[in-house]
Amino acid sequence: MADEGASPREQLMEACRRNNTELLSHLLSSSPLAHKPEPIAKFLNTTTDALGASALHVAAQYGSYEVLDMILDQEGVEIDGQEKRDGDTCLHRAVRYCNELGRQEWEVGRAVVDILVDAGCDPRIRNKAKLRPIELVDPRNKDLRTALQTAEMAMTAGGDVVVEDDDEPNGPGSESD
Repeated sequence: MADEGASPREQLMEACRRNNTELLSHLLSSSPLAHKPEPIAKFLNTTTDALGASALHVAAQYGSYEVLDMILDQEGVEIDGQEKRDGDTCLHRAVRYCNELGRQEWEVGRAVVDILVDAGCDPRIRNKAKLRPIELVDPRNKDLRTALQTAEMAMTAGGDVVVEDDDEPNGPGSESD
């Protein structure tokens, strides 16, 4: 029997590890998926690596921002699934990725965490060690800790938390007297 190349599962995991948007796009547009939302969601939600990590977990673990963006754009993707070994969500994996970066690269890791939080990942979910993503943050990374605290408050309050923008020190002010 001739070697037919990598399976769709292998291609998906490779795209997630390497931030390969071309491979992911080809995979999602090819038969049997062919841009069909339900089969794509089922494929993304049920395909795992040998350790039970989904495509979102793998992409978050490797900091594959563009692939995460593509996957999160797919209708019906499960964003809070927990992998089998440690019970981590993709947000736990993103925090671990950020911790592996040098201090000068924390902003890159923060972007990976932010895209997941913005997509609605729940930062309150605990893994098998009973840890929330915030409890995994490097203590020196105060910005990431603050972002996750804000996300937790927003989820707890049902999204009613107002985050103030510090770009303007005195605010826009009023034009009236």
